Amino acid sequence: MTGRGWSHRRLREGSVALALALLLALLAVCAPRFYQPDYLRGLIVAKSAVLIVATGMTLVIVARQIDISVGSQFSVCGVIAGLLAQAGWPMPLVALGTVVAGAVFGACNGWLVAALDLPSIVVTLATMAILRETLRWLREGAFVLGLPDRFQWFGWGQPAGQWIVILAAAAFFLAAAWCLRHLAGGRAVYAVGSDAEAARLAGMRPRLVVFLVFLGMGAITGLASLLNAIQFGVVDPNSGAGLELQVIAAAVVGGAAVSGGRGTLAGTLLGVALLGTIGPALVFLNAAPEWEKAVQGLIILTAVATDALEGRRR
Repeated sequence: MTGRGWSHRRLREGSVALALALLLALLAVCAPRFYQPDYLRGLIVAKSAVLIVATGMTLVIVARQIDISVGSQFSVCGVIAGLLAQAGWPMPLVALGTVVAGAVFGACNGWLVAALDLPSIVVTLATMAILRETLRWLREGAFVLGLPDRFQWFGWGQPAGQWIVILAAAAFFLAAAWCLRHLAGGRAVYAVGSDAEAARLAGMRPRLVVFLVFLGMGAITGLASLLNAIQFGVVDPNSGAGLELQVIAAAVVGGAAVSGGRGTLAGTLLGVALLGTIGPALVFLNAAPEWEKAVQGLIILTAVATDALEGRRR
């Protein structure tokens, strides 16, 4: 990464951190009830799945790709988790089956993009529609009911279960950040996103990297779907609606460049925190909740415009 790219990244992360700090300070002054421990823990648990999927999406964007099928994958994987538990599978196998199902969906996307050289936005738009409509046809909107007691919160009850979700999300995020920074595979993702031909000449295999990024995105989505599903006594087949927009927005706001080759998981964490706080903040500040999407849109537009201006300066 060039010195200018490094400073731009730091500036973006600093700007998002400052905006988040100002928002939290405003809540501390005007709505201190926001900081009730139980409420904050519940909010963090609710956003844990978003953080996990946004982590995977950051890798996809850094590789100069996009995956808008994650919302549909999330919904399908949640239903699969519920059906496996309903069928009597032990929870370790339910977890494994859910992650493997997500990996299969991701591998299909990766093969179509990497092997057939199809645009990722077209491929994932198609698979998004296929998964969503297939699930709608099979379930007809019906929730997965009759889940065993061991499914919700892994059988630990809500207080302990919430901490399990938080710690699992934190452990995954830290592991992903370490791998991206220290392993050759992480550096390959940046290299392919920056210049695939140069990466190939350096001995890397860009098509394999892209395939593995999509496969990992699917597995990550399966994991996040499981951690979301166990929070409830039933599984909603529409649980992933709109998730793709949330995670893409978080990654872009956090500094991931849609042109590829640039982005950090620290920035993504800040993006998830900022965008995830806006909605609750509006409620506590007695503002119309309809403003949430408008404010988020303004933040995203500002982030993309900043990237465009930076690109012109180069």
